[in-house]
Amino acid sequence: MNITVYLGANPGKDEKYKKGVWELGSWIAAAGHRLIYGGSAVGLMGVLADAVLAGGGEVIGVEPDFFVRDALQHEGITQLIVTETMQERKKIMLELGDVYIAFPGGTGTLEEIAEAISQTKLGLSDKKSILFNLDGYYDPLIEMIERMTEEEFLFREERRGLFFARTVEEIADIIS
Repeated sequence: MNITVYLGANPGKDEKYKKGVWELGSWIAAAGHRLIYGGSAVGLMGVLADAVLAGGGEVIGVEPDFFVRDALQHEGITQLIVTETMQERKKIMLELGDVYIAFPGGTGTLEEIAEAISQTKLGLSDKKSILFNLDGYYDPLIEMIERMTEEEFLFREERRGLFFARTVEEIADIIS
């Protein structure tokens, strides 16, 4: 299975993020899945790729050429797909993924997982989107989604492909 993971190029301020993303990457490799991610060697992206590679797994990075010009790409991954734009990158990551996971990250992570969630909501995809709610990171977003539902801007049946997980074990259960 191709697992697209959206996450930050920054490491975050707490070691729990590096530890959590290493655990996620180790599980991806051990379960025989392939990682699809943003292609960078920096921050949490680099830690995730390194974890999958250390476990003997395959890693496909998708990175726009302006990041490659800045030498941010991971040199040790299985395959690097270079795109001209961020929009092309997002499209390829959506197409390659069988399931999407948002690890804690910034606005780019939020934008990318929101697009995946919207594809399912609109009936354009039946793929699952999982927010890895490590240490309650996504609690405010979960509250916002509940509010959208209460106010009838989002209906329960439109949330059919959206899941929340606090652990890698819960992610594994959702995917299986």
